[in-house]
Amino acid sequence: MTQFHSLLPVDEEGYYGHFGGAYIPEILQQNIRLLREAFYRYAADKEFNQELDTLLRDYVGRPTPLYRANRLSERYNTNIYLKREDLNHTGAHKINNALGSVLLAKRMGKHRIIAETGAGQHGVATATACALMGMECTVFMGATDVARQKPNVDRMLMLGAKVESVKSGSSTLKDATNEAINYWCSNPDTFYVIGSTVGPHPYPEMVAHFQSVISSEIRSQLLSQTGSELPDYVIACIGGGSNAAGAFYHFINEPSVRLIAAEAAGLGVDSGHTAATMTLGTEGILHGSRTLVMQSEDGNVIEPYSISAGLDYPGVGPLHSYLATSGRSQVLAITDRQALDAAFRLSRIEGIIPALESAHALGVLDVKRFKPTDTVVINVSGRGDKDMLTYMQDEC
Repeated sequence: MTQFHSLLPVDEEGYYGHFGGAYIPEILQQNIRLLREAFYRYAADKEFNQELDTLLRDYVGRPTPLYRANRLSERYNTNIYLKREDLNHTGAHKINNALGSVLLAKRMGKHRIIAETGAGQHGVATATACALMGMECTVFMGATDVARQKPNVDRMLMLGAKVESVKSGSSTLKDATNEAINYWCSNPDTFYVIGSTVGPHPYPEMVAHFQSVISSEIRSQLLSQTGSELPDYVIACIGGGSNAAGAFYHFINEPSVRLIAAEAAGLGVDSGHTAATMTLGTEGILHGSRTLVMQSEDGNVIEPYSISAGLDYPGVGPLHSYLATSGRSQVLAITDRQALDAAFRLSRIEGIIPALESAHALGVLDVKRFKPTDTVVINVSGRGDKDMLTYMQDEC
């Protein structure tokens, strides 16, 4: 059988430098071992990959376009290309990993799926994949996010999923993840589809692998449009890090390509109301891996804040912790205000309404200067339908 080969800087124990690993209770160790074995087996399996590729093409609508944003490029005097993940079925990049993971669960003989979600896009994508494959689906979502992302909650329910509203803590993504893990511990026969590059090994590597279709397409599309596979910059927003891992994946080992991670500064990095984990965080254990965490001196997690539900998380995936601390990626903290301004600007210049998460990546254009000869790729990870209430409240 063909051996699986990862392009990530990860070792056999799931460490990216000294970030990563699998810090899990004993009851889940068998689950994680079986998942790791199944992932490495099927990631290299021709039949599995053919089925996934067919779904991504015929069901999701891949490849997504790489669009040269002419008016945006003119405004910023550089060459801006938008990777249109917002045009995927379900409206975001999350469907790439959801289909891969649920297909893997099916191969493993699992029938019950659980997931966590913040902005709701991963919940919708997982519910969609479960409906397609005849799986039972339960999605854990913080009560705060249930209220501010009602359209996605309604979509999950229509798709047949059960939505568990989590009222503990700040009732956001961190708390939804806590509850999903607690449920998994009590029901180890379920398959947990994690939506981002977080959690115990092999989840960060597995999610990045299923999302790597993004950067694979970027390379071939750039070659077709510009004559070169390699841009000067790739920019993506980061909460846990799934869309950024997908956009960065095939460029990590290309030193000429500069990677920019846009995280959520909230009301400002020093405001006390922020989710700027890589700017402010210190090493700790969160949700099964060693990574950068926003925490107090005694190790208690500090509640994050962002206007964007998908970036409202006090940690980040271990891959991104490694890329940031090693200097391979540049981290820029984008405020709520900068993200909102970027979203309205893209809408009115290019006719594309981005998700609030993606708007943080677009906000980089106002805080970093690019040369007229640069090729800048921005991953538009999701569409803004779910955020219209927030946008209209700001407009008023």
